[in-house]
Amino acid sequence: MRPITSSRAENLPIGELSKRSGVKIETIRYYERVKMLPAPPRTASGRRVYGAMDLRILAFIRRSRELGFSLEDIRALLRLGGPATASCGEVREIAAHHLEDIRAKLEDLTKLERLLAKTVARCSGKTAPDLNAGAHLSPGGIARHNSAWNLHPACA
Repeated sequence: MRPITSSRAENLPIGELSKRSGVKIETIRYYERVKMLPAPPRTASGRRVYGAMDLRILAFIRRSRELGFSLEDIRALLRLGGPATASCGEVREIAAHHLEDIRAKLEDLTKLERLLAKTVARCSGKTAPDLNAGAHLSPGGIARHNSAWNLHPACA
């Protein structure tokens, strides 16, 4: 990907910003409404125009969302003002909280993997097990339920 330069990224209409950032137009407008992206200047005809910084902010938001950060965490990171002004401690606190969440998800996924592997190993494929999935797949359900799924007698 080519680096963003101000000569190529100034006075972009919203459609071009969307294309370059990979963020849908409605999502860009949403980020403006919730103050994650500053309101852009407008032309005499009222059209929004964006610059290189807007493109960088959208790229940051998009990548942060891909990595699983909540909008609240992203907003907090944006409020810090970027690498030039944010304190390492503030960034560390947000990242550490996110790391805890990721580790909890990994633990739950590992437990789910074990449960699914046991189910696959026990089932002949002729009858369906009673997976009681609602209890195990609810938020925190895997962590609360360490026992194997209630399998159909034919699968046990």
